[in-house]
Amino acid sequence: MTSVPAPLSEPAGSAAPPAPAAPPPARLRAALLNAAAPVLPTACALAGTLLLFVVFLLLQGRPAGEACLVIFQGAFGSLFAWQNTLQRAAPLLLTALCVALPARVGLIVIGGEGALALGGLAAAVIPQLAPGLPSPAMLGLMAVAAMLAGGLWIALCGGLRQWRGVNETISSLLLSYLAVALFKHLVEGPLRDPASLNKPSTLPLPDPYLVGAMPWMDVHWGLAWGALACIAAWVFLRHSVAGFAMGVVGGNVRAARLVSLPVNRLVLAACALGGAAAGLAGMFEVAAVQGSATSALLAGYGFSGILVAFAARQNPLAIIICAVLIGGVEASGSLLQRRLDLPDATTLVLQGLLFCNLLAWEAITGRLAALKLRWQQQGRSAPAKESGHA
Repeated sequence: MTSVPAPLSEPAGSAAPPAPAAPPPARLRAALLNAAAPVLPTACALAGTLLLFVVFLLLQGRPAGEACLVIFQGAFGSLFAWQNTLQRAAPLLLTALCVALPARVGLIVIGGEGALALGGLAAAVIPQLAPGLPSPAMLGLMAVAAMLAGGLWIALCGGLRQWRGVNETISSLLLSYLAVALFKHLVEGPLRDPASLNKPSTLPLPDPYLVGAMPWMDVHWGLAWGALACIAAWVFLRHSVAGFAMGVVGGNVRAARLVSLPVNRLVLAACALGGAAAGLAGMFEVAAVQGSATSALLAGYGFSGILVAFAARQNPLAIIICAVLIGGVEASGSLLQRRLDLPDATTLVLQGLLFCNLLAWEAITGRLAALKLRWQQQGRSAPAKESGHA
């Protein structure tokens, strides 16, 4: 019989196998840029906004450093400041979704203020139409009515875009003005409480139909529902078939039609969901803050939600963080006025600067994407050249 030779063992002093080659610099740069791309535009916009705001204050002879410190203190410097910030952030969570969800299908909708107004009005009228219901049933009915009013109003923008070719940005803005005018007409006319003299409003909600504060903090439950809505929106967009289909529609409508996706239905669904979120924000403002539908409901939360959505780059999870930041800026206006005798509108200037910077960096994002693509191509070509030289 032939014996099988034993496997040769490595000599004791043999060298270890060579370590894998480090990735080429071009590929490493592309990987770093890919990781930083989602937050880089917002971070640069925040830095640019802070710089321009400091220049704005210095030109007026105001202490810029102290003003920035006062804004931080008014937003996050104490428990009361945190509660005020979270109270203002609660509606922003939902009105930002009114921008982020239609953006998934490629639409820029800025009519959240109108959806919030109609949602709040619908929630205020329901107890008059169906009195005597138990508190949980009434609050649930108020929420459904508010979401239907806001959802149908924003879905109208999507319908005008799909069936009549009307630009959704213009139509949503005009419909928002129409909704606000309709709100004021009804509150100051047919639905006005006769007892409201100097400040017209609807009939006040009975105490059982008011939304209370969460435990251990003086912030209403709208904050928790807004955060849950953002998480649910993220799960829906990232981990559902319909959310993936909406992303395809937003990326390339022609490709979506070629693969037989129901484009019109997806666009209407995204707009309706966004409007429903803004309508729910109006319901919480009526049932938890105002106690009735009044002109104080039109505090600009719908327009601030546009800024929050753009700062979050339409990411529902990032909306939670950005809403708290923007809410803190809005909450610090009164403290800024008391401490440094600056107008309360100074915080509006800060928000305007942030919005302009976000738009500017959004325009640069395309160049960053092209640069990343070029580095990736260089990273793929580098190993080929090395093997050719070898």
